[in-house]
Amino acid sequence: MPFMRDLYHQSRAAELATVPWPDVARRAFLDSQFDLQHRHYIGHYANAAFLIVERAGSPLGRLYLHADRDTLHIIDILLLSAVRGQGVGTALLAHVQQLARDGACNAVELSVLRENAGALRLYQRLGFTSVGGDTLRLAMRQALS
Repeated sequence: MPFMRDLYHQSRAAELATVPWPDVARRAFLDSQFDLQHRHYIGHYANAAFLIVERAGSPLGRLYLHADRDTLHIIDILLLSAVRGQGVGTALLAHVQQLARDGACNAVELSVLRENAGALRLYQRLGFTSVGGDTLRLAMRQALS
């Protein structure tokens, strides 16, 4: 859990950089947000796989997956900023696609923040298409053949 918490903190650092809080208050806020998110995921996806992504024994990120009927859902994928753009996300998604095929799933689904241009480009490049969403998030799906 310490790595997962720190990874979450890192993912929100830029967003909170301009908030004039002391470090202790920022950390307390991020801890509470992480705890809420974690409880939400555990409560709504009890049978999900909550995975830590590693390379040579060093943690690089997290990957949360949930199979539902004939679809494999990527609940969350989050990588350390230091490894983004190095092909780790592409490799993870290829692995998820293979897991879905092995599990007789017809599709992989996910949602992405509309402002996350890098992830959105990656998903589109790998064949995910928009299937809806809201003002903050875009729902995407990739049909498997």
